[in-house]
Amino acid sequence: MTKHPTGTREEWLAARLKLLEAEKAHTRAGDEVARQRQALPWVRIDAPYRFDTDKGSRELKDLFGGRSQLIVYHLMFGPDYEAACPSCSAIADGFNGIYPHLQNHDVAFWAVSRAPLAKLDAFKRRMGWSFPWASSQGGAFNYDFNVGITAEQQSRGGYEYNYRPGQPLPPGAGSGAGAQAAAEAGTDFATFTRERPGMSAFALQDGAVHHTYSTYARGLDGIWAMYAWLDRAPLGRNEDGMWWRHHDRYAAA
Repeated sequence: MTKHPTGTREEWLAARLKLLEAEKAHTRAGDEVARQRQALPWVRIDAPYRFDTDKGSRELKDLFGGRSQLIVYHLMFGPDYEAACPSCSAIADGFNGIYPHLQNHDVAFWAVSRAPLAKLDAFKRRMGWSFPWASSQGGAFNYDFNVGITAEQQSRGGYEYNYRPGQPLPPGAGSGAGAQAAAEAGTDFATFTRERPGMSAFALQDGAVHHTYSTYARGLDGIWAMYAWLDRAPLGRNEDGMWWRHHDRYAAA
C-alpha cells in the first residue's frame, strides 16, 4: 500500500490548481532571470584562442560558423581521462537533438574539452553523438573561463570556480560519487577534479568576439534534460549517490 497521501479527484484538482499558480510564478521569475542574463555587459575577447577540430585548427571566431552567437559547453574530458565525465556525458546526451535547431536560429554550438581530438572523436563515436566537439589542448581557454585548474592550484588554491575562490584539495580526498565519476572517466580523483563543468556564451559583432555569459555547477541544471523530466516524475530525483553512468553502460549493470 502506498505511503504517499491519497485523495479524491476533486482533492487532487484543488491541490493541482494551487500548484499551477506556483508554477506560473516560477515561469515568470525565470523569464525575468533570462532578461537579466541577456542584459549583462559584454566583454570583448582579444586572446588568440585556438582549437583542434575535425576541420583543422580554428580560432574562437571561426566556431561561430557564420552565426552571430555561440554557445560552448565545457565538457569535462581532460588529457589524462579515458572517457568523458559521466555527468557531463548525461548532459551531452541531449545535445544531438537541439543542435540543428540552434544552428538554424543564428546560434552556433560546440562542446570544448582539453583532451586531444583523437580521444574526443573516439568517445563521440562510442556515444553516438553528432554535435561538434573541439579540443582546447595546450591553450588557456579552459583556464581563462574557470573550468580548468593546474595541479599547483589544486594543491594550494588560488583559482576560481562558480564565482567563488577555490580551496586546496584536502589530503586523501576522493570518495563517494566523485570517486565513482573519476573511475568511470578512467582516472584518479585529483586528476578528474582538475576539470570543471560549465557553459559559456559569446557574441560576434563587427568582427569582434565578446563573452556574454557563463554558468557552472548547479547553474547547469536547466540544460540537464533528464532532471527536467525527473522533477515531474512521481518520486522526483530520488537520488542516493551517483546513479547515472555513460548510457552504453546501463545494459552491463
